[in-house]
Amino acid sequence: MEKPVFHISVRNLVEFILTSGDLDSRKGTADKEAMQKGSRLHRKIQKSMGSHYQAEVSLARITEYEDLFLKIEGRADGIDAGGDLITIDEIKGIYQDVKKLEQPVPVHVAQAKCYAWIYAEAHELQNIQVQMTYVHLDTEELRRFRETFSAEELRLWYEELTERYHRWISTRLGWIRKRNQSISGLKFPYPYREGQKKLVSGVYHSITNKKQIFIQAPTGIGKTMSVVYPSVRALGEEKADTIFYLTAKTVTRTVAREAFSILQRNGLLLQVISLTAKEKLCVLGKPECNPDACPRAKGHNDRIREAVYELWTNDTVYDRETICAHAEKWQVCPFEMALDLAVWVDAVICDYNYVFDPNAHLKRFFGENSSGEYLFLIDEAHNLVERGREMYSASLSREALLRVKKQMKSKAPKLSRALGRVGRQLTELKKECETYQVLPGAGAVALSMLTAMGEMEGYLEEAVPEEVPEEFLDFYFSARDFMNIEELLDENYVIYTEQGTDGEFRLKLYCVNPAKNLSAYLEKGVSTVFFSATLLPMNYYRSLLSVRDDDFGIFALSPFPSENRRILIGTDVSSRYTSRGYLQYHRIAEYIARTIWQRKGNYMVFFPSYLLMEEVIRVYEQEFSVPWVRTIRQTAAMTEKEREDFLEEFQEQDLTLAAFCVMGGIFSEGIDLIGERLIGVVIVGTGLPQVGTEREILKAYYDSHGKNGFDYAYRYPGMNKVLQAAGRVIRTKADTGIILLLDDRFRNTEYRMLFPPEWEDAAYCTLYNVETQWNVFWKSLDEDKNN
Repeated sequence: MEKPVFHISVRNLVEFILTSGDLDSRKGTADKEAMQKGSRLHRKIQKSMGSHYQAEVSLARITEYEDLFLKIEGRADGIDAGGDLITIDEIKGIYQDVKKLEQPVPVHVAQAKCYAWIYAEAHELQNIQVQMTYVHLDTEELRRFRETFSAEELRLWYEELTERYHRWISTRLGWIRKRNQSISGLKFPYPYREGQKKLVSGVYHSITNKKQIFIQAPTGIGKTMSVVYPSVRALGEEKADTIFYLTAKTVTRTVAREAFSILQRNGLLLQVISLTAKEKLCVLGKPECNPDACPRAKGHNDRIREAVYELWTNDTVYDRETICAHAEKWQVCPFEMALDLAVWVDAVICDYNYVFDPNAHLKRFFGENSSGEYLFLIDEAHNLVERGREMYSASLSREALLRVKKQMKSKAPKLSRALGRVGRQLTELKKECETYQVLPGAGAVALSMLTAMGEMEGYLEEAVPEEVPEEFLDFYFSARDFMNIEELLDENYVIYTEQGTDGEFRLKLYCVNPAKNLSAYLEKGVSTVFFSATLLPMNYYRSLLSVRDDDFGIFALSPFPSENRRILIGTDVSSRYTSRGYLQYHRIAEYIARTIWQRKGNYMVFFPSYLLMEEVIRVYEQEFSVPWVRTIRQTAAMTEKEREDFLEEFQEQDLTLAAFCVMGGIFSEGIDLIGERLIGVVIVGTGLPQVGTEREILKAYYDSHGKNGFDYAYRYPGMNKVLQAAGRVIRTKADTGIILLLDDRFRNTEYRMLFPPEWEDAAYCTLYNVETQWNVFWKSLDEDKNN
């Protein structure tokens, strides 16, 4: 059998094997080498070195082992043949005062030594020189360190380095063989439901062809297993090497873990990790990743590799509890350990931001120039639109800037002056802005902010970490995000200023269409599966999530009998803002009462806002409250315990339960209340988002691009919330229940065309015949059961 070839970059190799010492997030807060300024200085230094200096030289070396080939590759910044010895030059841009550097960073030297050995061996050199060139990113001042090595010395050092890495990849290779063998005989764990086999084959086909696929499939068809199973089969056939199951909410992560667990109970060998937010894993409560605040940060990097290796080779499921227990044993950071472990497993279950967020993505997988054989399974994909807009937007607060400017006046006068320049520019923009104003670009503010960022970096490099004000750090990170997003500006952005209700004036870089930015990360993998119960209209979601024009698409029909549920549309009621008042509140409350009085059970009533919910509840409790109906309500900012207690109320009981909730909230997606735990859903309104600056900007943007701006900004997002809320009531083949849509707009064509195919039997009702229609439905169900 042909030996596999494992690839790794020189930089990733030395950072993985040789990083040592403390975990400390206070220094090196930005990836400075990725900054445009650093790249420009690299080129300037390289051009100044003369004709004997060769820049950006690609180097690679293959080492053969019994079980595999290891290919290590990278680009040396420069190779200088102008002296007595060939010199490998490694250039690093920093903000620290280069005069204060006593010695080069060991990992930087290790990078250069790798290039030196590869070059020396290829050219049969006896000796070679390594040069570290540090350049200050603002002053352009240089500091060089040189060291000469013999080829033999480098060979021994390099072989020891690669041998340490070989242990990891050899272990991984052995595991992959066992894993693939277990996958080869793996069967789908259930009898296929109607339409499910179509989903499974569609996903497998798209992965095989390295395509993207959009799946609109109703609740209950078994989407999760229909996506996970073919992805695991593709993994076993080495069509991919890592599965990323991406979710927006904790509850869907649990569903994903269960799907993998079911396959594992059926014989699958698969290593699966669930990534948890740093705040939830931190032993301090509030993360302070430095040796002064956290005892585990002291020497963390000296212990972490063996800690990860032990856990990796002794378990296959790495959940929160397992990771925390192992981190406790080794006294390392559980969050950092989870990130390091993720590189070596088969499947990663995590939030969207670990892949897409430019500030939080896993640099081990998705950093600059990184790519791999990844499969992206994006659950509840409709949520990625707004999350994408958030991740690729940024703002700059004038007031926060001026507060930091004042703080720095005595500590860092030059920095204070640089911030003052930006402050004056923002003040001029403020004078021209009443509520909000769309601008042609970020222009002068961005240029001035680039200078200020350099001063802030310099201050952070020189300051004693404990003395850096927290407000400064908050502003620094906000400003850094702003400058990073400024580099992405294109036709998918709108730049505007706004006077916020909090008194802060902001310059906002708003990403109206995140598809291009999302695709930049998706292209680092081989295939993507977008799936949801609500991806209608599909062309709308495709235009906001993908830039490809060859995506596949599947519409799956509901596998459940339509006679098990009834959908009614109340045509004599409105939730329009202009119609609101006691008469409509009373009508809505009466609709709710007449619906839930017809059959004992648990009901959910969804509203477009807390405000409308509270108005209707007040009327309901004053005029329609009865002893046999108990009411509960969702509140803003509920704790995890309060959410659990809320859902615990949905049990079979003697009384009827009416739970008042908000559309688009924590109870309208991803929860399973099966059987008698929920028999009805009432949805008040069309779910339209509140009118606001960004909604109006979206509307204007899409109007100007030949689309229906109202659809893109309001109607489509609103109907998604409606469909998600309605999806709570029928979860299995045995479930029965009702759906009541309360708004006369639902009878209009522009809304009816957004209904899923299984809603074609939706009927109209009024307040005066709704009870009769519910009675007919419940009676027919009872007769069927008795027969």
